[in-house]
Amino acid sequence: MLVSALACVGLALGASGAAVDPSFFPNKRNIVPGIVFDRYITIWLENINFATASADPNFAAFTKQGIRLTNLFSVTHPSEPNYVASVGGDYYGMNNDNLNHVPENISSVVDLLEERGISWAEYQEDMPITGFPGFQQLNVAGANDYVRKHNPLIIYDSVANFSTRANNIKNFTLFDEDLRNDDLPQWMFITPNMTNDGHDTNMTFAGTWARGFLQPLLADSRFNAERTLIVLTFDENGSTDPQNRIDTVLLGTAVPRELVGTTDSAFYNHYSNLATVQANWRLHTLGRYDVGSNVFSFVGKHTGDKIRTLKNLSETVLNASYPGPFNSAPSGAFPIPNTRLVVNGRSVLPKIVETWGSRELQRCTVYTDSLEIPSALNPPVLPKGC
Repeated sequence: MLVSALACVGLALGASGAAVDPSFFPNKRNIVPGIVFDRYITIWLENINFATASADPNFAAFTKQGIRLTNLFSVTHPSEPNYVASVGGDYYGMNNDNLNHVPENISSVVDLLEERGISWAEYQEDMPITGFPGFQQLNVAGANDYVRKHNPLIIYDSVANFSTRANNIKNFTLFDEDLRNDDLPQWMFITPNMTNDGHDTNMTFAGTWARGFLQPLLADSRFNAERTLIVLTFDENGSTDPQNRIDTVLLGTAVPRELVGTTDSAFYNHYSNLATVQANWRLHTLGRYDVGSNVFSFVGKHTGDKIRTLKNLSETVLNASYPGPFNSAPSGAFPIPNTRLVVNGRSVLPKIVETWGSRELQRCTVYTDSLEIPSALNPPVLPKGC
């Protein structure tokens, strides 16, 4: 049921299949305004327990400059499924860091952003070339440097297989160039290399890197422009905490002054990043676990999204993956998005409805608008007869 290449690229191609004029996409001269923020940036570090991050002086310094989220959870282990989930609303049973490819007919946040003409890019430290599809790039010592598993959108074939999209996946050299030219996009995902993110080092090293990288940028209006939201977070904890809770701080000019230095104890997970972006720009949804997730509360206050409370929060266990096509023991097909879901007036992307919305397919969807998300202990259950 793969959609055509043209359908996958969507607005990136004209009717003839040729690339449209790049001026179509917003840049510093043509911003698509959001309700609370006009730019969204997320920066991911690696594999640090909540308590360890909290004790790091560099990370603690950031918490005094923004809103600390004290109940944000990763969705599984290991790294790759968390990255995949954060931009697509599911990890499809993935429990590994393999060379996985999400098929072209499965949409991501890119489809939602491009429908509204919102510019986007990923910046991946030490990725060798723009749009690099390879598994890894080793440093001079032969250790991991750039890794594909930390590059969420390249794992989606609807991005990787089309140059108009893959060209938005860049290395840090091009980040510096875009910053220098005051031409950063409105949506950004930033991943440091395997040393700087703490994966092959520790929280002290990652915290030092984050402070050195981000602190100057917070004072740079080309990065932290008016109404910018920055999410500094981790992919997962260090695996000793069964809840998989991670420390996270919201920074940037979009954070109200009266909330600087405060905490937010609402229940969030990696899908909340999707939900918050969707709510802020009144985007469509993907019809997956993005629909039921809480929007960050200071944003939901203005978008009208209700921030719900999860029952038995202390018993939340999101440290292992449920079965699915990307599992090491594969089972089942890719789940069908629920095209009937609506949250605060936001419906599922029309292209997704066109592809997956038949009555026969919808009979077998597993997605609802529940705040609770599945894990190995409570896997998705297909309706009888599916």
